[in-house]
Amino acid sequence: MSIEVTGVSKLYGKQNALNKVSFKIERPEIVGFLGPNGAGKSTMMKILTTYIPASSGSALVNGHNIATHTKEVQKSIGYLPEHNPLYLDMYVKEYLAFNASIYKISTARLNEVIALTGLTPECHKKIEQLSKGYRQRVGLANALLHDPDVLILDEPTTGLDPNQLVDIRTLIKSLGKTKTVFLSTHIMQEVEAMCDRVIIINKGEIVADKNLKDLRDEKEQIVVVEFDYRVEDAFLLKLPKVKNVKNTYGFVYEITFSTAEDMRSYVFDFAHDNQLKILQLNQKNTSLESLFRTLTSS
Repeated sequence: MSIEVTGVSKLYGKQNALNKVSFKIERPEIVGFLGPNGAGKSTMMKILTTYIPASSGSALVNGHNIATHTKEVQKSIGYLPEHNPLYLDMYVKEYLAFNASIYKISTARLNEVIALTGLTPECHKKIEQLSKGYRQRVGLANALLHDPDVLILDEPTTGLDPNQLVDIRTLIKSLGKTKTVFLSTHIMQEVEAMCDRVIIINKGEIVADKNLKDLRDEKEQIVVVEFDYRVEDAFLLKLPKVKNVKNTYGFVYEITFSTAEDMRSYVFDFAHDNQLKILQLNQKNTSLESLFRTLTSS
């Protein structure tokens, strides 16, 4: 087992940031860690990296106990924190070479990581001259220098432009073929593009742990329809295979169906039979987003 968390809690004064959190992650696997602001994502990651101690519970990283074998844990982990700490007055290669010397990393490995993270054109610039996206790349390169078995990445795609996003996604997916990658993000599309599995945390507690494949295969869909007149939910609930109806605003309705069959034709026929005009009719494939909103909205 690459990461094993058992009953971990964290108290800040009287505030319970984590409440008996437990999960396991195998290697190789890319796991997305989702939750609203303040849910406990960064706290959990800081505990796993031995940056802060847990109030109770235990965790193993590559078989090493985070409380009693901190050095072994630190050697096993590459960590990119949410607020990426960098020496802005240093040059990119100078900064990475400084960190490589701590790990006794060869120059060949240093150059390999610089190329891997797309920093070659920027390596002779000062970090303060870099865009936010390239600073993220420097932080990711620093996490990869010692070729760790486990990568813990807190918001790794923050500040990246669309082209950089594609590059970093590709890199993370490639790394996930041989390593454990545990990453947090607020962007659902990033999870769907990169991850094998998602863990959702809310108010310090795990509320979901699912494989992305299972979510994609779930036979559920949401049809968004806007009529030219208000319709009572009770009438829409008479449509076949309806699970839920929600009037989001005005005359716009989100109708959840418990089937993979495209149900827009049924909604169209309903409008025709009831002399309603349809102003928009769309199908949403938002199983992950829907699950997230359902579990974290309270």
